[in-house]
Amino acid sequence: MCSWSNLLEAYRKAAKGKRGTAAAAEFDRTVADRLIDLQNGLRSRMYQPGAYTHFTIHEPKRRKISAAPFRDRVVHHALCNLIEPRFERRFIFDSYANRVGKGTHRAIDRLQTFARRYDYVLRMDVVQHFPSLDHAVLLAALRRQVPEDDAQWLMEVILASGAGVLRDEYTPVYFPGDDLLAALRPRGLPIGNLTSQFWSNVYMDGFDHFVKRALRVKGYARYVDDFALFSDDPRQLYAWKRAIIERLAEMRLTIHESSAQVMPVSIGIPWLGFVVFPMHRRLKARNAVKFTRRLEQNIDLYESGQLSFAELDASVQGWINHVRYADTWGLRRHLFDTHPIRRSNPSPREF
Repeated sequence: MCSWSNLLEAYRKAAKGKRGTAAAAEFDRTVADRLIDLQNGLRSRMYQPGAYTHFTIHEPKRRKISAAPFRDRVVHHALCNLIEPRFERRFIFDSYANRVGKGTHRAIDRLQTFARRYDYVLRMDVVQHFPSLDHAVLLAALRRQVPEDDAQWLMEVILASGAGVLRDEYTPVYFPGDDLLAALRPRGLPIGNLTSQFWSNVYMDGFDHFVKRALRVKGYARYVDDFALFSDDPRQLYAWKRAIIERLAEMRLTIHESSAQVMPVSIGIPWLGFVVFPMHRRLKARNAVKFTRRLEQNIDLYESGQLSFAELDASVQGWINHVRYADTWGLRRHLFDTHPIRRSNPSPREF
């Protein structure tokens, strides 16, 4: 973990796409000295993470983001370089978040494949997923695959640095056998850390195997804390639901009961910002409304000279590349017909 080659690779990964930032540029200015300092700190176990910088985003929903200092992000990559392959071999095929070769659009494709094979679906999601993740439960899962003392020490240090970061985002839940001190259990993974994204999958890995092996569910897909189970028998889905609630309670997690309903696939499955039907897909209406408002704001900023055409174009193209995975041609045509973008350049780019 402390080898020069691993630390240098970790730095390159942390700096990818970030070289224009002040933090990355400052680290790069004396990169050799910084990496040697990290190497010594890790070997001597004197390394301590710095303070997080917090900010809030509101799309797709309100979330508190906690950004670690650049130096710590290098350490996160150094750790994940070594331990992630061990878990990747364990992860089920149908876990789609934060994995190479997976992602949102493949999760949508897979869900639609299941919707064509089965008549009914049970879609569920975890309440306050990242704030709820219990450190003791997570460490137990990590230690089973990572027995090395130095790696275990570093995992504990990184976990401890994020304890309480999302305290205000968590509503205490008491599970069977808990006493009053259960509310003080260290929990929560800072949203924004590379380790948090990876450890979320580690936390849910045992659950994935429970669904596939113990319940023997053939039609199952998960993206972070959203998951769906398929069957031709609605009674089977209700039985699985009861078993899942009990299994998640053992992991100190709960589900949104109000949205965990068995329904025919023919009415459409809400999934990752889309509504997926067996033979077509639609964009959720609220997502179209949000982008329309953002487009109007960006056009105003562009026409007033506060936003460049390249920035406006990047925003539009990013949205198009996302929504083209649904049947949105008519929506896109209507949106850009009603919101013309006037460019001073005589060769305007076609959206």
